[in-house]
Amino acid sequence: MGHWDATRIPDQSGRLAVVTGANAGLGYEVARGLATRGASVVLACRNLDKGHAAAARIGDAVPGARLQVRALDLASLASVQAFADGVAADTDRLDILVNNAGLMAVAPSRTADGFETQFGVNHLGHFALTARLLPLMVDVPGSRVATQSSVGHRAGRLDVADLMFDARGYDRWQAYFASKLANLLFTAELARRLSAAGAQTIAVAAHPGFARTELSHDSDGWSGAVSRVMAPYTSQSAITGALPMLRAATDPAVANGEFYGPRFLLYGYPVREMPSAAARDVGAAAALWAASQALTGVAALPTP
Repeated sequence: MGHWDATRIPDQSGRLAVVTGANAGLGYEVARGLATRGASVVLACRNLDKGHAAAARIGDAVPGARLQVRALDLASLASVQAFADGVAADTDRLDILVNNAGLMAVAPSRTADGFETQFGVNHLGHFALTARLLPLMVDVPGSRVATQSSVGHRAGRLDVADLMFDARGYDRWQAYFASKLANLLFTAELARRLSAAGAQTIAVAAHPGFARTELSHDSDGWSGAVSRVMAPYTSQSAITGALPMLRAATDPAVANGEFYGPRFLLYGYPVREMPSAAARDVGAAAALWAASQALTGVAALPTP
């Protein structure tokens, strides 16, 4: 069959997708890819001006594209609820949720709700968003929750008793790796719960390898500077980096709980990948789920 690329995306006509962080980088390319194949796409963006500019670019490239731009700040649980309520007011079904937005290796900070920012945005914001949108998905045949992780999850260590790095002391890269490990543990537990509930929805995950995006722009200090300087010489394009997520979100052969990344780990066309042993820890996934519900106050699906 050859490699999987954007020409293999099935027809998405009649389907509705939400893509977080869709104004730039991987999120933009995922939104564009879905729109190109006929999906109606909600660009969920923190900065509405950038969101509308992205929608205009997609509209120029895809005449007739059906696009919406809605405000979503994953660092605020109130914003997450307002966004989800707005979507639910306009539709009774959602086919694809792409949990893509994220931060990488940022300076110490807290979200509006007091969470360590990377864990709060990369995991807890998406956890709450997924929980609030799932009622629109569970009865929709072929619906999917697709969450963006990172090859960095393999270096992640998650301490459920110290999720905010209060006891350990904050390290920007360890916090990032932990949040990306959390994305996979969340996907695994969500997949189990969806299956046990007999839902039509599946949960899948992907990572882009090393792709040229704006993610490092939020990382200050020497590590961010090195990433920005080296990226043009060592990484693949955002278009190629978006393919694992596009495959996870649309390929009919993808199964519940699967994980997709580049063939050669950091680059290449998307293939099914085995996550780290830590990401396959059933007990850790269940513990993270319980902690996430307690922290966000949002419950999704009964315990299997």
